[in-house]
Amino acid sequence: MTAVSLGLPEVPARPVAERRVSRQIHVGRVPVGGGAPVSVQSMTTTRTSDIGATLQQIAELTASGCQIVRVACPTQDDADALATIARKSQIPVIADIHFQPKYVFAAIEAGCAAVRVNPGNIKQFDDKVKEIAKAARDHGTPIRIGVNAGSLDRRLLQKYGRATPEALVESALWEASLFEEHDFRDIKISVKHNDPVVMIEAYRQLAAQCDYPLHLGVTEAGPAFQGTVKSAVAFGALLSQGIGDTIRVSLSAPPAEEVKVGIQILESLNLRQRRLEIVSCPSCGRAQVDVYKLADEVTAGLEGMEVPLRVAVMGCVVNGPGEAREADLGVASGNGKGQIFVKGEVIKTVPESKIVETLIEEAMKIAEQMEQDGAGSGAPAVTVS
Repeated sequence: MTAVSLGLPEVPARPVAERRVSRQIHVGRVPVGGGAPVSVQSMTTTRTSDIGATLQQIAELTASGCQIVRVACPTQDDADALATIARKSQIPVIADIHFQPKYVFAAIEAGCAAVRVNPGNIKQFDDKVKEIAKAARDHGTPIRIGVNAGSLDRRLLQKYGRATPEALVESALWEASLFEEHDFRDIKISVKHNDPVVMIEAYRQLAAQCDYPLHLGVTEAGPAFQGTVKSAVAFGALLSQGIGDTIRVSLSAPPAEEVKVGIQILESLNLRQRRLEIVSCPSCGRAQVDVYKLADEVTAGLEGMEVPLRVAVMGCVVNGPGEAREADLGVASGNGKGQIFVKGEVIKTVPESKIVETLIEEAMKIAEQMEQDGAGSGAPAVTVS
């Protein structure tokens, strides 16, 4: 067989759009805005007062690629747990505060990397801004002003009648202006809504009216499938215009699933180096192998690989050979066998029963060569059809 080059795969580096210009803040060690990469957040589902369970979930989120984690703080017991959690977490911890302004001060004192406040439902929030700004400035703690459609300030609901994009933006900018009066601008803003259309328009308006970094989210997006679709649509629309500095996919699913979806959205837009990517056809009468089974087995076999490898698993003689040649590693299947491609060249033909193990073996060889060559880290990219 002809020798095949195993060089670094050509992963597109061009992002979908130029990023919106914004000021930069730091949430712990993670820069946000000002041209920093878009970061992925999630939120724990444990009671924050259960320190062990919360730290365990944070560890799981960290392993899944989460960069910033938010924890709820509705009680004094939760507030008392923040210092230990913030100290032991491997990623920056944001305290999520509702209703009681005293917990804002507790979170700042506890050393949280940032504090999220929802002005619409914090009692006497406006009267406490001066004190919050001073405490946050003294401790170097950024504040996220998190406006939600479901908890919009009563004054704005009376003015607009419902949570319109204009109402969400006015709320956010009003609260930001209160901090600005005290010369505090270490701020990130979100204007979330459960309707992607309303949410998109709110962020577009907000982006045009301020230079604060923006945290994107479709709140109460729903179960995994629905929430993934709604979040992908909304984030794609905004990120494709350069709007958005951090994201959280809000799913009625385990938090690690939110992270996986968020990372995949960023990779799909070339806002993050691509990792394990499955681009599969829906199959059809031309397929001569079980594409679904083959794709699942290859994906499972390559999980955890730390190089940006593009693999094509093809079950169709129409597009298979061409797609396989475009990948770093691939198979074109048919008639009970598969042609294995490496960098566009056929290196061997194997029985269908050997396709998965052969692809995994070849992937390991390529990964080892990449590591020796000093290739950048990332997970494998897999194309399936």
